[in-house]
Amino acid sequence: GPVFGDDVFVPLDYIIGGREGAGNGWRMLMESLAAGRSISLPSQSLGAAELACRSTSAYATVREQFGMPIGKFEGVREPLARIAGHAYFMNAGRRLAFGAVDVGEKPSVISAVVKAYLTEGSRLCINDAMDIHAGAAICRGPGNIFTRPYDAMPIGITVEGANILTRSLIVFGQGAIRCHPFVLDEMQAITGGDLKAFDAAFFGHIGHIANNAARAFALGMTGGGLASSPLPGFEARHYKDLSRFSAVFALISDVALGTLGGALKRKEYLSGRLSDAFAWIFLASATLKHFHDNGRPQNQRALLDWTCTHALLETERALLGVLANLPNRFAAGVAKLLTFPFGATRAALTDRQIDAVAEAVTTDMDVRDTLTADIFIPGPADPGLGALEHAFRRILDAAPARAKLDKARRDGRLAKDHVSAMTTAALDAGILSSTEGELIAEAERLRDAVIQVSNFDP
Repeated sequence: GPVFGDDVFVPLDYIIGGREGAGNGWRMLMESLAAGRSISLPSQSLGAAELACRSTSAYATVREQFGMPIGKFEGVREPLARIAGHAYFMNAGRRLAFGAVDVGEKPSVISAVVKAYLTEGSRLCINDAMDIHAGAAICRGPGNIFTRPYDAMPIGITVEGANILTRSLIVFGQGAIRCHPFVLDEMQAITGGDLKAFDAAFFGHIGHIANNAARAFALGMTGGGLASSPLPGFEARHYKDLSRFSAVFALISDVALGTLGGALKRKEYLSGRLSDAFAWIFLASATLKHFHDNGRPQNQRALLDWTCTHALLETERALLGVLANLPNRFAAGVAKLLTFPFGATRAALTDRQIDAVAEAVTTDMDVRDTLTADIFIPGPADPGLGALEHAFRRILDAAPARAKLDKARRDGRLAKDHVSAMTTAALDAGILSSTEGELIAEAERLRDAVIQVSNFDP
């Protein structure tokens, strides 16, 4: 909050920039905001998402219900896949924003996107993790991993441009003028009274609209089939879909600008939807680049597929929402015919896509390590993530022995009982070796310890 003081004296030489910097503090702050929003909050948001991914993928294996890990239940697998998918594309978006800053840019629009949509993604990941950890996440104590991140979520959402403001006014409100190839030139020509420059920009704008209309219609009629892809193979269809929706976004943006003019900034429903479309196109593009930069690994294909399917569905919903609510219904109808000749065509994530991501993050240690490469993993003595990670590893080590135990129970060679009792009986019957029995006993001891909540003496 505000800082107050009595008789505070600050020498002029203490001001940033010295005496010449006096009175320029607000300008300095605004100029540094784009770089700051591209780095600090996206990194913090990704850290929370990676924490949720690391801990929840372990907890879904460690915690059992009805004799099997909760990570096998479809109701748990869906939010678990959502956490992993968000961690993947959030890292991709963050890295692309970093790249712009690294080359000396001050990416005001991209920084607004990663600030708003990555902090929202972080909130979603923490909430999903809380749901999966359930009571272990709401009982405070040294073993609770999520109390502090959950309490901190509103900070990232609010600071450096609250997300409601950023989505409704900044992303598209700034981007429509800054990033459009002709609008800024038209405005500057009008302001300067330069008729020749205006004519050049205006007729260029008309050609731009005609080109986008033809491209959007052709790609819409073929489902993106006519678009080119920079790479063959699995991800080619995602590149084609992105090309299509980029053309659709460009045309609908021009229709909104042309029919509403300056009033578009006050139409925050429409501006927010256009921001959503732009943000999801950006995040899908960043994820494709991230996948390529990583060497197009086979075990990350499920994550890429999940991200692009989700992002393009959200893009389509946002753009159809704009068309459904444009005040000029004739223009909206023509634009919809050109951009969505067959209506909504994007399918939601399938159960198979969700399962593929959930399975990868709980069984493929390389995927899990890649998704959580930026966070610190404490040692076993840590009562939170460290102890959980240690238990998870020991349970995986004991998995083959546990499978033998379960098979013996199913075959009728062992009576159904608590795992410790069945382990003793299996040792007596020669079903398990002493080493296998020790592995199961250690895994069960650690499992029981980490699923307990903290309790304190009165």
